Amino acid sequence: MSSTLVKDTPAQEADSKSQVAPIPLIDSPLSKGIAIVRPVLLLGLLALRFDAVVAEPASSLQLALPAVALIQTAYVTTCLPPAGSQAAKVVRRPRPGEKKRADANGPNTLSTAILALLLTAISTPAVHALFVLFGAPFLGQVSHTLFCSAHFSLLAFFPVFYSRGVSGEALTAIAGASAPLDETFGGLVGAVVGAWLGAVPIPLDWDREWQKWPVTVLVGMYAGSLLSSSVSGTFLYGKHLSQFDGENE
Repeated sequence: MSSTLVKDTPAQEADSKSQVAPIPLIDSPLSKGIAIVRPVLLLGLLALRFDAVVAEPASSLQLALPAVALIQTAYVTTCLPPAGSQAAKVVRRPRPGEKKRADANGPNTLSTAILALLLTAISTPAVHALFVLFGAPFLGQVSHTLFCSAHFSLLAFFPVFYSRGVSGEALTAIAGASAPLDETFGGLVGAVVGAWLGAVPIPLDWDREWQKWPVTVLVGMYAGSLLSSSVSGTFLYGKHLSQFDGENE
């Protein structure tokens, strides 16, 4: 099934601040529908399982992982161009005399998704370590932190790995916050900010059951990732985080 892309060529969208182009959504009725339905499904699943997450965080997060992975896989394979396709490549100027080659045989969607899932699984222990460094229990509640890290990786890293692959230039730009905003990078930024803000109620002396680790962090990263992904893929598409720093000065 062939489909066109929302934006024009990536070279027209990258500016002097970065040689990495934003990732456009695939322009098809199916992709548009899934892009709209995905936040509803994920937030609905979280709301439906919220009481269970509060009561038994580790087991509830473990049971929810396959559903979240399935939703995210349907989203990336339907809405995003896979790494290596023309729309997902790093922008560079052609060399003198070099002709632009057509991407006749693009990357396989299924194999790209499987590889991205493997990279997501590999990144989960690193996220776990970062959570511990930022205050998560070190020896206690290890399973809570591990499954929360897995959910974070599926939300934040899986779309990035699917559309960017292991491109050093693209991943360096993302790590340095110099990549242009799109649904993938926006989802990552939103998950980080949401998790950080979600940790705020934990130490407060409200004596509420939902304040325990990692319930509020989980809610924050889901809400932040899905909201930021949608906004970055529409109103803020192609902008850079440094632009907002300049506007605030």
